[in-house]
Amino acid sequence: MTVRAPTRATLFPRRQAGSLLTRQGPLAGRYPAVAAMVIFALVPYLILSAALQPLAPIIARDLHMSLQAVNLTNGLANAGYAMGTVFAVQLALRLPQRRMLLVYGVLLVVGSVLAASATASGVFIVGHVLQGLCTSLLLIAAFPPLIVGYPPAKLRWTAMVVNVCVFGAVALGPAIGGIQASAHAWRPLFWIIAGIALAALALSVLTFQDAPPVDPRRRWDPLALGLAATGCAAAFFGASELLTHAFLDAITFVPLIVGLALIITLLIAEYRGKCSLLNVRPLVSTLPATGILVAICAAAASVSAITLSGVLLAHRVAPLHAGLLYLPEFAGAALSAIVFGFVFRTRGLHYQVLAGMIFLSAGIVVIGRVLPPTDALTLTGSGLIGLGVGSSVVPALFIAGFSHPNTNQQRVFAIIELLRAVAAFMIAPLMLHLAFTVGHSLSTGTTIALWICLGISTGGAIAGVCLYALGGVRPPAPSLERWFGGREPGWYSPPLLARIRRQTDAVPAVAALGNDDGDDAAAADRLGSCFRPDGLAQQTERR
Repeated sequence: MTVRAPTRATLFPRRQAGSLLTRQGPLAGRYPAVAAMVIFALVPYLILSAALQPLAPIIARDLHMSLQAVNLTNGLANAGYAMGTVFAVQLALRLPQRRMLLVYGVLLVVGSVLAASATASGVFIVGHVLQGLCTSLLLIAAFPPLIVGYPPAKLRWTAMVVNVCVFGAVALGPAIGGIQASAHAWRPLFWIIAGIALAALALSVLTFQDAPPVDPRRRWDPLALGLAATGCAAAFFGASELLTHAFLDAITFVPLIVGLALIITLLIAEYRGKCSLLNVRPLVSTLPATGILVAICAAAASVSAITLSGVLLAHRVAPLHAGLLYLPEFAGAALSAIVFGFVFRTRGLHYQVLAGMIFLSAGIVVIGRVLPPTDALTLTGSGLIGLGVGSSVVPALFIAGFSHPNTNQQRVFAIIELLRAVAAFMIAPLMLHLAFTVGHSLSTGTTIALWICLGISTGGAIAGVCLYALGGVRPPAPSLERWFGGREPGWYSPPLLARIRRQTDAVPAVAALGNDDGDDAAAADRLGSCFRPDGLAQQTERR
């Protein structure tokens, strides 16, 4: 019996062959255009998330909002970013990937235009929350296919794009916010952001090629989606209220604790198999667990340190002056991305992460040496922080990613970005609240908060080294050829605490990884076909 390969019509029966949604764009499969589309899609919100601090009073004045309302808007946008990582995985599994990218791009443009043109607080809130939500949807939907959809030779450039795009944009935020605040306006920046989002949508259309869902037989997981949505919304709401309320006030403490409990419940439910969306259990081995821990600690410490020093500088210098003092942070992030491009396929990847945590800790010490920090200390400290966070978070993400078959990259990215967002955007308000409420002055409270940030960064580095030692790990180099096959991880990750548990002869924890239906190679091909030249045709030939 001859089995015919599925055609485009059978994969998408509701669309006729001549439909616009089955045609390729003129730039389909071209790596530079696709990479530019991904950059333009992610940069807008990531810049805004770091630029809003000096702009908040101006936005509040123009839209007749309180500073608390602006802070709450930013918190809800961050909640949208965090929960969007989980929703993106579910939508990619069930719905055509590139069509959803177009939907996310349209919504990002709509949100950006609403925020830029808002004359009422409600419109601004809706627009900015849409920006946060759509950015994470685009991140999870676009980056994993960009990684696995092209030959291994392109992975170096993709790794550098990830690093510069995520942390370069965040590092530029304070400088851009200071420049815009010095003009006593905020709309020009938001309109520029809207223009970048529109350029991303245009590139998404030009590079369009239809691609099937990653796993259309996967069931919807309302429990995971509900826990993610309610947990993030509640936790970030509570953290945002710290600006004007005490930590133990019901409006702050209750949603914050309940939200964190729901997020932890989501992870436990995923681990125990009550939910099957994020596939958390395979992450509980030495290399991915260490990578996630380091990424969380680096994100929490770096964002909190920059926020704390920025508040102190705002009382001493003009916004433009303060913003320019943080430009070395971008230079550090860019330098770390270049280094990462050379070491990511060697053993040096692990040592770059450790060096990054050391640089981050050194930057926090420099910034906290004299409060308020002098110009020289701020320039040096911000550069070290940029170098540290750029050398730690994305490399740690790749350490976790190489520990899985590439079919699971969207889930790995989603879990790490969910936890990184919670750590970065929730710890910073807590540290800022601590700085204002502990001690006899803002400088005293900030010193205490910076010491905590230093403890988080150094603790993350020490914990990572200990996990490697207790797992019996000698830093390996990833096998990209095996990893790109879709069936195996890039290296073996021993069980957690393998030396203590005497499980050196255990079956690899990653052996059970992959697509639940056992068709790992096909799932990897569907994921990569999102951007690969003639991706759907190649998939048909392989089948």
